Order: sequence, then structure tokens, then C-alpha cells
Amino acid sequence: MKILFDQGTPAPLRNHLDGHDVETVYEAGWSQLENGDLLEVAEKDGYDVLITTDQNLKYQQNLTDRSIAIIVLKSTSWPLIQNSITDITTAVNGLSPGDYQEVSIP
Repeated sequence: MKILFDQGTPAPLRNHLDGHDVETVYEAGWSQLENGDLLEVAEKDGYDVLITTDQNLKYQQNLTDRSIAIIVLKSTSWPLIQNSITDITTAVNGLSPGDYQEVSIP
């Protein structure tokens, strides 16, 4: 899968998503885009998944009829996220186009 990390998603997470092509919003040159525009360009560029820490995304954007799947991590803390790697990889590997899933980070 082609995965895009939104700003706030810890980049070291990419090392745990074996078999996937991971790029950050910064690396793609899209740091200045607002969420709606970001979703559109990511879909047009063939991304399958957006991983974000923006817990308000579902309230700010109309996510119906999206081809990109979205995973929301409920924390930006890399030390906490490290403890949930299995949950995150399970979520990523079980996604279908347009899915929306939140991963709780204890």
C-alpha cells in the first residue's frame, strides 16, 4: 500500500510498516495544504492510506465517497505509539478503500 503520513504522525512509525511505501506530507511537498486539499491530492496521487493524528478530521471533512482510507492515531507521542505498533499494523493491513478507523493509544 502507498501510505501518507500527515503532519504530527511520528516518522519512525514508517520503520514498522514493512511492505508498504510510506511518505510524509513534508516529503511530498504538501505541508502547506489544508486537510480537504490534502485528501484530494493524496487520492489523485494514488495514496491508499492517510495516517494522521488529527482527531477532528472526521468533523471537519466530508469523508464519504473517499477512495483513500484514513487511520487516526489518538496520540502524537512516539513513546506511546510504539506500544501500539501491533494495533496500528493490524489496522493498516485490514483496510479497504474509503475506510475510517481510529486507533486508541493507551
